[in-house]
Amino acid sequence: MQVNIFEAKNRLSQLVKAAQSGDEVVIANRGVPVAKLVPAEGQDDAPAVGSARAHDILEWLDRNPLPAHARRSREEIEAGVRDERTAWE
Repeated sequence: MQVNIFEAKNRLSQLVKAAQSGDEVVIANRGVPVAKLVPAEGQDDAPAVGSARAHDILEWLDRNPLPAHARRSREEIEAGVRDERTAWE
């Protein structure tokens, strides 16, 4: 994803998390790429932050499923994410 400097300043924590998860994050100045966020070296050796918490959340979701009107398929979710990313570009 590519974001302009102003947007990067306002969404820095989200962009850092995206870079940590493997997304390519490019910061641009007036549409011209000037920097890229990448995970720090040794990131792969670090313990998985929040993995126990994620497990707890998944267990909770199993016990408390979403109502039928709020459920979406993987394809629907991915299409929504693509639409959002396109809107930010």
